[in-house]
Amino acid sequence: MSTTPVSLGLRQGGLEIKQFLRSRESVVFTLAFPVIMIIIFASIFTWELEGGVKFTQYFVTGMIATGLMTVGFQSLAIQIPIERDRGVLKRLRGTPMPKWVYFAGKVVMVAVIGVAETLLLLAVGTLFYGLKLPETAGKWLTFGWVSVLGITACTLCGIAFSSLARSGRGAPAVVTPVALVLQFMSGVFFVFNGLPTWMQQVAAIFPLKWMCQGLRAVFLPESFAAQEPAGSFELGRVALVLGAWCVIGLVLCLTTFRWTTKRDG
Repeated sequence: MSTTPVSLGLRQGGLEIKQFLRSRESVVFTLAFPVIMIIIFASIFTWELEGGVKFTQYFVTGMIATGLMTVGFQSLAIQIPIERDRGVLKRLRGTPMPKWVYFAGKVVMVAVIGVAETLLLLAVGTLFYGLKLPETAGKWLTFGWVSVLGITACTLCGIAFSSLARSGRGAPAVVTPVALVLQFMSGVFFVFNGLPTWMQQVAAIFPLKWMCQGLRAVFLPESFAAQEPAGSFELGRVALVLGAWCVIGLVLCLTTFRWTTKRDG
């Protein structure tokens, strides 16, 4: 009985999900951390922003974007060097299994965990902190394409970034500071237009800023667009930048990915 490419990818994805769920550290850091941050920030910062927007409504958009970046970029950039160190990638390369199946499994895992995390954040925000969900089909559509483009860009960049770590043990030290800096610069913890101009300009180079901006267009009223640096949500530019990062990430994956550690050659 022949095995189709789809079934191969799904089977590998199932294995990746099981491995993820067996790792308590991964589950806590990827799924629980954004929820904990919402609870802390929503409990402390109860004021309203200009236009009557609750800070919680603003903050949840950033945490959804951060959650997608965490599962797509941060988790893969840490997991893959660990697997490379343990010789998992070397053994996989020596089996008859097509190489693409390994990456398909990672993509399936990222997609499933990303959806689960997003639903969890929406549930917590709605049930406990008065988060207002999108009221039109157009906004839900925007939510969908921003999330898909964003998590795709983060996943590809995470796979590419995994080649920078010299060892699996050192991967968190390389990846985590980058992720934290991007969060602080991209309007996750603070209102973006209140950040220094130079910081806004640096953040605009990377996907997370545009993911946050696209999600603000979904969860915040149209009147809030005037508070953005450009005076609008710039959804066309959001799509362009995230699409460009998908291409950049794919090119980097194809040109930099390593199946073995540097010491193995």
